[in-house]
Amino acid sequence: MDNKLVTHRGGCHCGAVQIEVDSVAVLELDHCNCSICTMSGILHLCVPKERFRITQGADHLQNYKFGTGVATHPFCRTCGIKSFYYPRAYPEGVSVNANCLAKETIEDMNVTRHFNGVDWEEMMKSGGYVPPESSDPT
Repeated sequence: MDNKLVTHRGGCHCGAVQIEVDSVAVLELDHCNCSICTMSGILHLCVPKERFRITQGADHLQNYKFGTGVATHPFCRTCGIKSFYYPRAYPEGVSVNANCLAKETIEDMNVTRHFNGVDWEEMMKSGGYVPPESSDPT
């Protein structure tokens, strides 16, 4: 697998919020079964914060928090789309919704892991969250 980083661009539905993320071209994604991820249809591309940028529309973001209030879920206040968020399971990173990325730089998208967000506390006790290797090439 080629671990060369490319810059993927994307954002919300109306275009007010634009983002960039540096990752590999073949995305290894997580699927979570928690209530918000299921309802939002998010495919998680988790990267370290330094590989993520909001390039436009930070002023269009509204934040949503629930439960423990640790995770922050910014969404576009115009169209309601959440193209990324700051997860409690990966505080040093960002989860980008791969469904919100332009397809031009993506060679393939593979859902390789299923994150048990319904039983989050138990899952974290048994080893916690580690991003897929492809999202953090060495």
